[in-house]
Amino acid sequence: MCIAALAWQTLPDTPLLLISNRDEFYERPTLPLHACDGIIAGRDKQAGGTWMGVTLSGRWAILTNFRDGQDKRQYATSRGTLVQTYLESQMPPLRFLEDLKSSQTDFAGFNLIVGDRTQAAYMSNKGVAPIVLAAGVYTLSNGLISDEWFKCARLRMRFCQEILPLFNEKLGFDNLIITPELSQAVWQVLEDTQKAEDDQLPNTGVDLPLERLLSSIFIQSSNYGTRVSNLLCLQNHHLAWQEKQQQGEQMGQIFSWFGHLKHK
Repeated sequence: MCIAALAWQTLPDTPLLLISNRDEFYERPTLPLHACDGIIAGRDKQAGGTWMGVTLSGRWAILTNFRDGQDKRQYATSRGTLVQTYLESQMPPLRFLEDLKSSQTDFAGFNLIVGDRTQAAYMSNKGVAPIVLAAGVYTLSNGLISDEWFKCARLRMRFCQEILPLFNEKLGFDNLIITPELSQAVWQVLEDTQKAEDDQLPNTGVDLPLERLLSSIFIQSSNYGTRVSNLLCLQNHHLAWQEKQQQGEQMGQIFSWFGHLKHK
């Protein structure tokens, strides 16, 4: 399970500002943020896919699972391949998702946002056909993008109140460097462990104790929780990405990637 907040086409010279947590079983093998074959991303070593990635041409994508506790089917193809397939393609975002509709039932439930520097599009194989995202602030977890779960509402509030103002104060980004003020604020927001009251919980078909556990922005348990937190700034001419390790031997370590974007 994961959660993300993004400001799309709302900041000067910054088409995309995206922050996210990736939640997974602690024992699942994962590679940290790195560049490979033109794609910058973390990597799921077990299934070979990724949950979030970007290229130097300015293409980007983020995937979340759709939580449905009643769906016990096994699917042959990993959802994580969708991000890589989009990043390797040359299709515009909306067209890519429209082409994906014919094979969407081959995958377990997912939400997928794909974009470049000029267009972003969203779909879910749980009932939302591909749509173009207008400029704005969005949150996405493990329901539909329109679902205002407690954790989504809380992340949106803190993102708008604590993160976005840093750009107006010119504290967010300076000559390819994510400023300490921005990264510190992002980690504080993404490490929020406030849980929802029972009457604020969604009904996703899982047991109540698990629904409670999953209701916070940052998740902790004995064997499952937030593995990494991400801060991605995609500007018109360059990008910067920081990934903070939240579990294991590398806990607290930050992997960074900076680069100039290619222009046609």
